[in-house]
Amino acid sequence: MPRCTSLLAALPILAACSGAQKTDAPPPAPPPAWAAPPVDEGVKLEADVKDLIAKLEAKVAPLEKEMNLAYWEATNTGKQEAYDKAAAAELALRTIFSDKESFALLERAKASGKLKDSLLLRQVTLLRDAFAENQLPAETLAGLVKLASEVEKLFNDHRGKIGGKPVPDNDLYEVLRKEKNSKKRQLAWEAYMSKGEAVRDKLIELVKLRNEAARSLGYADFYEMRLKLQEQEPAEIQRIFDELAEKTDAPFAAIMEEVKKELAKRYQMKPADLQAWHFEDPFFQEAPMVRGVDLDPFFKDKDPQKVVADFYTSIGLPPQDILDKSDLFEKPGKKPHAYCIHIDRSGDVRILANLRNNEKWTGTLLHEMGHAVYDKYFDFSLPYFLRADAHIFTTEAIAELFGRLTRNPLWLEKVLGVPKARLAKIEKDIRFGLRLTMLVFARWTLTMVNFERELYRDPEQDLNALWWKLKQRYQLQAPPAGRNAPDWAAKIHFTSSPVYYHNYMLGEMMASQLSQHIAKEILKSDDPRALDLAGATAVGQFLKEKIFQVGAKLRWDDLLIGATGETLNPIHFVNQFVAE
Repeated sequence: MPRCTSLLAALPILAACSGAQKTDAPPPAPPPAWAAPPVDEGVKLEADVKDLIAKLEAKVAPLEKEMNLAYWEATNTGKQEAYDKAAAAELALRTIFSDKESFALLERAKASGKLKDSLLLRQVTLLRDAFAENQLPAETLAGLVKLASEVEKLFNDHRGKIGGKPVPDNDLYEVLRKEKNSKKRQLAWEAYMSKGEAVRDKLIELVKLRNEAARSLGYADFYEMRLKLQEQEPAEIQRIFDELAEKTDAPFAAIMEEVKKELAKRYQMKPADLQAWHFEDPFFQEAPMVRGVDLDPFFKDKDPQKVVADFYTSIGLPPQDILDKSDLFEKPGKKPHAYCIHIDRSGDVRILANLRNNEKWTGTLLHEMGHAVYDKYFDFSLPYFLRADAHIFTTEAIAELFGRLTRNPLWLEKVLGVPKARLAKIEKDIRFGLRLTMLVFARWTLTMVNFERELYRDPEQDLNALWWKLKQRYQLQAPPAGRNAPDWAAKIHFTSSPVYYHNYMLGEMMASQLSQHIAKEILKSDDPRALDLAGATAVGQFLKEKIFQVGAKLRWDDLLIGATGETLNPIHFVNQFVAE
């Protein structure tokens, strides 16, 4: 039976629908020539949505490009006008996504069940979530953007001081990696942590403003809002990380006994007297070198650009065009951390780094190039808003899959040319080092995830004490005696990538799942710990077809099922790195 739509267009149909038409009545007169035909609600809704998306793309695409180019300039030069330009473009974008009529249409379309085109429905879902976070007054949006930009500039401009002289982050890292004198190590650690004092007040202000915005939109706090708008449930994320804590508690405690014994011997002290500055990385997010395996000698004469370019080319993902557009070396005013950026969703992909010839920066470039090739090999015939990764953590998974390779003996042999006989002597220690790296990172992530949830739940609590309570629980690090400083605020992710850090660990889990699948189904190996990737073009093809070219047209769980046959399963990470 035809649907009852317009009273003007279909009076006879209304009678039929209501059962009011009499069987002995004369046949109804045809509708007048000027009457419009019945309108199918689904067809109209689809047309309205397509029109909205086309208008959005016309506005958003040039603004995104302008914002990304300005941010690229700002982080390369430190120029205030570039930061201001990036912030202005971001505010203009957020203003577009604050339009209430557009949001209402997307809400209606998503809830209607009438959109049959899967690509259109996916765009509606993603755009609806993008609009949801921006349904705020203009002054609130402006305040969020301005304050975040101010805090990030403070980070990027700040240099810790030793003896009154500013010292680049890379030099502080070098002290923490190599210096044997405990007092010099302490000075370097404290210089790095001085970032926290520099940004703490404005960062707390930003946290409170984010919470106010989230609560005005009906969420408990910013943490809950961010997770839900990332298609993640807070309770499920907490369950995953509670399970990770449980499965790694005993293995981490056992391996830390060995680590502390060696560090204590190195610094000629008792294990119980070790301090935060004895662990090489200022946050203890990376494993210290133990068992005497320093891989830097294998890298000191190797150009990281060439190593990375040759490797990715060997697996069918040539990256030279990305390197040509990148900025890879230190200079005044430049952001000290690495990142990858896709300028225009049309293939202009770049990396910012501060390379040195060592394992850390070669691994970092391998990692960032994982992000970059993911974006380079999108299917650019997809609609503009689907030219993105399926989820934040799926691109992290690819970055981490490749970033691990500097601790893969097969990779060291084939790519760096390290003699097999030399590797045979240290292979067990290298594998121990990778296992330690993964356990250390898992426990560091537990600190970050639990702290950030509490940060947004109550930013007025004693955050300095909470930080060290969690570090002691998850990382087995006691606070330095008498220290009461905002060391937590020295971590830039609370500013630049809020409610993001858990995705690094989810990415590690996905990377292990991909490793297992690649080993078994492509390389025909039973050991995902010994991936022989160099020259494996079938691996590059698999990633292009099953991950990169899919873009954002599938949810992350559907993407994983299509690529590996199952949704995200932490057991692969546990099997690979937690068990001996």
